[in-house]
Amino acid sequence: MAACATATRGLQQLLVLSALGFLATSAPQPPNIVLLLMDDMGWGDLGVYGEPSRETPNLDKMALEGMLFPNFYSANPLCSPSRAALLTGRLPIRNGFYTSNGHARNAYTPQEIMGGIPNSEHLLPELLKKAGYTNKIVGKWHLGHRPQFHPLKHGFDEWFGSPNCHFGPYDNKVKPNIPVYRDWEMVGRFYEEFPINLRTGEANLTQLYLQEALDFIKTQHARQSPFFLYWAIDATHAPVYASRPFLGTSHRGRYGDAVREIDDSVGKILSLLQNLGISKNTFVFFTSDNGAALISAPKEGGSNGPFLCGKQTTFEGGMREPAIAWWPGHIAAGQVSHQLGSIMDLFTTSLSVAGLKPPSDRIIDGLDLLPTLLQGHMMDRPIFYYRGNTLMAVTLGQYKAHFWTWTNSWEEFRQGTPGDPDSGTHFDWKGIDFCPGQNVSGVTTHTQEEHTELPLIFHLGRDPGERFPLSFASAEYQDTLSRITQVVQQHQKSLIPGQPQLNVCNQAVMSQSCCLKKVLGLHIPRFWKA
Repeated sequence: MAACATATRGLQQLLVLSALGFLATSAPQPPNIVLLLMDDMGWGDLGVYGEPSRETPNLDKMALEGMLFPNFYSANPLCSPSRAALLTGRLPIRNGFYTSNGHARNAYTPQEIMGGIPNSEHLLPELLKKAGYTNKIVGKWHLGHRPQFHPLKHGFDEWFGSPNCHFGPYDNKVKPNIPVYRDWEMVGRFYEEFPINLRTGEANLTQLYLQEALDFIKTQHARQSPFFLYWAIDATHAPVYASRPFLGTSHRGRYGDAVREIDDSVGKILSLLQNLGISKNTFVFFTSDNGAALISAPKEGGSNGPFLCGKQTTFEGGMREPAIAWWPGHIAAGQVSHQLGSIMDLFTTSLSVAGLKPPSDRIIDGLDLLPTLLQGHMMDRPIFYYRGNTLMAVTLGQYKAHFWTWTNSWEEFRQGTPGDPDSGTHFDWKGIDFCPGQNVSGVTTHTQEEHTELPLIFHLGRDPGERFPLSFASAEYQDTLSRITQVVQQHQKSLIPGQPQLNVCNQAVMSQSCCLKKVLGLHIPRFWKA
């Protein structure tokens, strides 16, 4: 059986390599790779996913010309851990992008966090360099803001963007505004050299990010160099913004304006690839880092379609994402794949596109989706839903089992502090509600409810909104529980958590230097002054 399985995998690899043209006598230039990662964009924000305004013609066309994934997931319901998972192919619990400060606590990389992507992790751009790729990140990095975490120290050759989101504005006394970089040089700050008008929503950032992408593609094409473009823009993260030509053009308000500008930008990127004659040699994938932030809705947040809750939760609305693959001449047009996909798969799939293998010295959670993209193959795999250091849920096939349920605390929910905890921005509504208008008794709880003995199990095909758990006494429940239990046990046996990078300390009782040592167990670097 083992020999047969090995032979089958070998045949699949040969078929994929043949489809890519890598078996020719004279090897062609490796395909270019373009990953388009949105920020807080929901599953239901695109026309092709049923958004009624139908204001995303370019993305809808991209889906018609490629492959649409209805069942594609983030690795975490928050920005930083999701991005770390994409670039390492590993769950945040493995690569260190989580916190152990509290059970099931979300965490990211604000200015108060000293951690970042560990040097021990192998990032996608580092590995692509081995195949001669030139790598550029445009937009939001979010994997640490201290010098040792700079993207140019982790495989990227160029960067235009910020280590964080466009939080602010700050008073520049206690806390400065977030910097914007071109490579190693800080070229300004949000709300200063790069203005964002919170009253009108006007900002020219998406146009700047678009031009960076177009110029990079043109330059690498002229050099005949294979390239990796990681276009990680943040216009749909509250406070949402758009440039003047798009403001007021959407039926959906300011958030829709931002989506329309993104759609227009994606159209221009794909058109350039076609006009340069390199679309057939460029793999493009569009997705989002986590679900829409319903705490910012309706004015500043998107739609998660029929799914429950949103960003910061491990319900479907927090982690199921829009996803489109586009590669003319390789991916047949007009396909819909029900393969369970993960943002971590983009790491492994991109390496496969480049003719590279993933690192063999560690567990890689991302799958190679090329057999799915090129031959329509389906692969069995689980989806693990982590929140901080806690495995909250698992999906296997059509079934999802919740071991813990929680939205946010009663204290947060009742205190009525306005704003998005991930942005530091204040809006004109009250309350912190991750699931507005979606209360499901016993499911969307404000206390951490444990279900490890008898998980809540939903059939996502029949019940995508996670409203009707299976009866504990049913044969369907018992069979599903048995299969999922085996998957979880196998996962836990192989799990070695990474050093947590997103812990925070109480600055009122500890000096910054002591805090840094306690959180990361590191020596104080020379550039840090306590």
